[in-house]
Amino acid sequence: MDYIIRRMQDRDIPQALEIDREAFPTQWPHPTYASFKQELRNRLACYIVVAKPRAIKAVKQNANDKGFWQRLLHLFDHDRFFGEEILPPPKEYIVGIAGFWVMVDEAHITTLAIRNTHRRHGIGEQLLIEIIEMAAQFNVNVVTLEVRVSNKQAQALYQKYWFQKGGVRRAYYTDNGEDAVLMTTDSLPSNTFQSHFQQLKQSHMHRWGELYVNELSKVA
Repeated sequence: MDYIIRRMQDRDIPQALEIDREAFPTQWPHPTYASFKQELRNRLACYIVVAKPRAIKAVKQNANDKGFWQRLLHLFDHDRFFGEEILPPPKEYIVGIAGFWVMVDEAHITTLAIRNTHRRHGIGEQLLIEIIEMAAQFNVNVVTLEVRVSNKQAQALYQKYWFQKGGVRRAYYTDNGEDAVLMTTDSLPSNTFQSHFQQLKQSHMHRWGELYVNELSKVA
């Protein structure tokens, strides 16, 4: 059950929207296809996915089937729904997404979400590790994020990676007016942070590492 870690592509957007709505059902407004596509073209943003390869089944066509797939593609023409080009069918099942913005000397995490069916497989932690490593390649000093005050499980993961609570954004979430906790890492280049981070990374790799194939290219 290997997973692939790679950059998000346009063909991943429909599944990314599914994951976002599943992970944040009360969020408003939800991201759209257009907003996700714009993010993928934003030079200050970086989005990645964890994907599980699909089993490809061979389809035997006969004379009567000729043109079937072309007719099917026309019926479900992507342009009918999104006003964009037709995308190739997904070859992978996306199980997790994450993204961040680079702003001056910090990387701000904009999303980190996992399908409910794939929680407790170390995927969320793996995505956080990748974000921290990619942020370091951009030569930023810290990584920041907001998290709901009620989301204690996520806060525990971030604190494990030395995110410290730095304040509260009152009524940050528009769906129910819940406050957000602002969390920030120690300085990424510092020896103390890097030593701690590498220990956590190795521990996670020993437990889950054999499940992942990393296809991320260097960002710097």
